[in-house]
Amino acid sequence: MRWTKLGAVSLAALAVGGIDCARPALAADANVPVLVPLTGFLSVEGTSQRNGAVLALGSPPAGVKATFDVSDTGVSPEVAVNALERAVSQGPVTAVVASMLGAQVLALLPVALEHKVPLITISGTAAVTQQGNPYIFRFFPGDQVVKEAQVLFAIKQYKIKHPAVIYQTTAYGQSGHGAIDESLKKHGIEPVYEEALDVSIKDMTPTLSKAKAAGADSLLLQLHGGPTALFLKAAASANLGLPIVAGSGVSQPSTVALLDPLELKGVCGETGSSPVSAETPEMTRFLAQYRKAYSADPDSFAVQQYDGTMMVLDAVAHGAKDAAAVTAALSTNSYKGVAMTYKSDGHGDMAHSAVIICYDGQSRIPKVAMHYTEDQAAK
Repeated sequence: MRWTKLGAVSLAALAVGGIDCARPALAADANVPVLVPLTGFLSVEGTSQRNGAVLALGSPPAGVKATFDVSDTGVSPEVAVNALERAVSQGPVTAVVASMLGAQVLALLPVALEHKVPLITISGTAAVTQQGNPYIFRFFPGDQVVKEAQVLFAIKQYKIKHPAVIYQTTAYGQSGHGAIDESLKKHGIEPVYEEALDVSIKDMTPTLSKAKAAGADSLLLQLHGGPTALFLKAAASANLGLPIVAGSGVSQPSTVALLDPLELKGVCGETGSSPVSAETPEMTRFLAQYRKAYSADPDSFAVQQYDGTMMVLDAVAHGAKDAAAVTAALSTNSYKGVAMTYKSDGHGDMAHSAVIICYDGQSRIPKVAMHYTEDQAAK
């Protein structure tokens, strides 16, 4: 396990925001360890998660002083568990920013339950909030939300009848695949082709050929960022001519940077939010703040981890002085973040809306094509 202090933001810059890493936590302070995958196949996404959390911890509400360490969990559940055990052994912990990798979060749940420490995550894997654990809080819409938005958009926009579903073999991929199939079934549609891809696969041409041969009229993807870029590049090269509605990987600036705008033309995808689209004044301010801190564009993982971390700090600012009080606040309160308003559904799912973004072939900045919420029709 590799530990780093404070991630990509300088100590001097964070000190301005109110962080004092040298002194022990006081009753009014927030101690929030950040345990995220900075190496391995989720390193890009994990870095976004880290950046969002650190940005929040660097600018806490008035009267709150935040301390934290950043731990690289890689992609191993065992490494993540060891990191959490180490964090809670070093003194009182207010809350923990927990890895976005579903397999790691599932491994962390028993430890969080044992130590009664709330986990703040942006993992989309459906199972993480289905274990009856009162200490998990997910600030990214779960697969039951974003996959319904993805399928509904494909039906409304492209009138799909015979989709091919391409997904990753990881927990993220399998969870999304199950939610896509469930949503398709609800709408009376059955995939004509499905394939699970290991994250190590680089050549997407055979998959495209098999989907086309099966008679697919569309492609629904649930792939991580890197594989998403490889798939879209191959699809553009093959001039496949089928509509593609991808998973949240296509919303990541790091993914889009690997593609020419023409390779993105007509491609759409689901995500929790789109910071680079800057639809609201709050998102515009966050975008500027993130760019100043990291000289890069944020994705939905960054902004929604920022929101989740800020909700913890807001609870502390309003009198939650320990993990138990923060857990109670997260369980019962609502919080207006940058991306959306968050409130627990009783199982730890805090985010209940999604957006569909689309690319016009001229810019790497997508336009928001549809808003979707659990409790209202898409608009």
